Amino acid sequence: MNRSGQWRFTPPTHVIAAFLEALKLHRCEGGVAARGARYAENRDVLVDGMRALGFETLLDDRWLSPIIVTFFNPDDRAFDFSKFYDLMKLKGFIIYPGKLTMADSFRIGCIGHLDQNVMQKVVKAAGETLKEMGVANAAPSKSALVERAKLAA
Repeated sequence: MNRSGQWRFTPPTHVIAAFLEALKLHRCEGGVAARGARYAENRDVLVDGMRALGFETLLDDRWLSPIIVTFFNPDDRAFDFSKFYDLMKLKGFIIYPGKLTMADSFRIGCIGHLDQNVMQKVVKAAGETLKEMGVANAAPSKSALVERAKLAA
């Protein structure tokens, strides 16, 4: 490429076109600052809504990321993550089934072509799913909250 100005192999034209379009959209949105603000707003809408349902975040507010948020699994006996995942998926929302901590938890992303309206729909779907599962309380176990407090200290 540096010597001839041409690709060594067949150029990935679809990838190049997609990348150029992504750069254009990023610039039109206002760049890094504007996109970061949208992601932070998505996070805030998600966290406020999930907390209103009884969920708690793994991390204290000061550590919450605008990229992805980790929530404790509810301690309610009726809660089964696999069922929660499947029901959320049926409603059009794919959440992260994996966890990166020892705590029983799941993650929801706040990035992509999403806005606060989509995040409100995620919260609504989570509330409907809890009802369908018969989960009366989405709060985590007391021991999970104690561990969070230890981490924050």
